[in-house]
Amino acid sequence: MSRAKRVITIHVRSEEEKEELLKEIQKLRLPAFVYVHGKLDSIKINVQGTKDEIRETMGKIRAIHNRIRAKLYPDKRGLYRYSPDDLFREAGISVSLPVLLWTLQLKGETVMFDEDGKELITSLPWTEALELVRELGQALAEVSLQTTRQIREVVLPVSVVYGIPAEEVLELLVELGLAEWKEDKFKYELIKNKEQALEEVIKHISKEGEEYED
Repeated sequence: MSRAKRVITIHVRSEEEKEELLKEIQKLRLPAFVYVHGKLDSIKINVQGTKDEIRETMGKIRAIHNRIRAKLYPDKRGLYRYSPDDLFREAGISVSLPVLLWTLQLKGETVMFDEDGKELITSLPWTEALELVRELGQALAEVSLQTTRQIREVVLPVSVVYGIPAEEVLELLVELGLAEWKEDKFKYELIKNKEQALEEVIKHISKEGEEYED
């Protein structure tokens, strides 16, 4: 089978885009041989293989480049697109999707999933989202052993958005009669549903803040 060679140049808008693309190309399993050289505002890629191998390789590189641009630069609506899996992997921490979604909503950010349910569409930039996930991970580490999944979906967003230690949010939920300690499970559990518990604890925190200001 005859082999061919193709050279393409991909222009980048920022050093961050170039670094991300170089890093992701290294991770890809490509059918063709690839040699990549990064320049000031572009990446030069030499691809060698059969025509089919080159076509498949170029398709994979373009797809990953589109993903990188979507997460680094907002669209006309000011929204970014990125995979939660990419976000968790880069942050080095994983939290449940409901925790992430509720936190973004509580911060007043636009947040939704694409039609396939695989990509997060949000007004929060990638770098800030990374920091947010890391903060959620720290809060999770404080209470993970003594809480159920449902109560964490209230505790973690409130902790991160309002800057209150997760254990204190947990104590506040018990104090307000929204959660209780279950001896048989050795965990705290919500008494009311998540939406109601979240609404009541936020109302209490906001009221306390107003009293402090007065």
